[in-house]
Amino acid sequence: ALGGTACVVTGQPFDTAKVKMQTFPEMYKGIVDCFVKTYKQVGFRGFYKGTSPALVANIAENSVLFMCYGFCQQIVRRIVGVDRKAKLSDLQNAAAGSFASAFATLVLCPTELVKCRLQAMHEMQLSGKIIQGHNTVWSVVKGVIQKDGPLGFYRGLSSTLLREVPGYFFFFGGYELSRTFFASGRSKDELGPIPLLLSGGFGGSCLWIAVYPVDCVKSRIQVLSMAGKQAGFMGTFVTVVRTEGVLALYSGLKPTMIRAFLANGALFLAYEYSRKLMMKQVDSY
Repeated sequence: ALGGTACVVTGQPFDTAKVKMQTFPEMYKGIVDCFVKTYKQVGFRGFYKGTSPALVANIAENSVLFMCYGFCQQIVRRIVGVDRKAKLSDLQNAAAGSFASAFATLVLCPTELVKCRLQAMHEMQLSGKIIQGHNTVWSVVKGVIQKDGPLGFYRGLSSTLLREVPGYFFFFGGYELSRTFFASGRSKDELGPIPLLLSGGFGGSCLWIAVYPVDCVKSRIQVLSMAGKQAGFMGTFVTVVRTEGVLALYSGLKPTMIRAFLANGALFLAYEYSRKLMMKQVDSY
């Protein structure tokens, strides 16, 4: 939960730019243009649209993710036939993280849908796709329930799964590989804040480089479905490539990579230090 909070506070403005550029690439020439236009049109608060659901999403996702990561590490130990206290290799940790992400997706998808819609609401109105936008979390939630029922919160679930499962293989794999590099023979638990920040940033960068086009399609589905029925993953993917070209799938990559490094560095730093603090409390009893 602490890791998820650190992640959102650090990276929310870049995440907002990412969603806007993914959903409406024709409106923005680049990251600077997106930041300038957002500030002029909505003000500084425009960068933090969707922060409440983003906080809920990240706290819920990372709480479930890291809890299941521990369980999945035990499953991997059983599969490979090693002692339950044995250290796993970087590849085995990556596999455990990939399994864990499937569970985290179930709590992430509804909150991320609300977040993405709030972030791109201004653009939906500007483009004429919707007449009246929702400006609060609860108005978006009510709109989803009225239009599509409870299952409406799971629009984009398949693309979220397609992003999370392979993405978190690279996420945990990159993080553990980087920690191994910095530890250079020592215990990974002895690493200081700078190596942890850099390792978290590297893991986050690996995730987004691997799955960015999938995330772009997911954002389109979740945001544009406000205006009416939206095609599924393959239909949206084919439409984007055919009408806008392959590069449209990478719109918003620059703010994403900046956010990935900063936010995931903060995420793992908060996670590792809060975990050590709690383990000390447990050991003292």
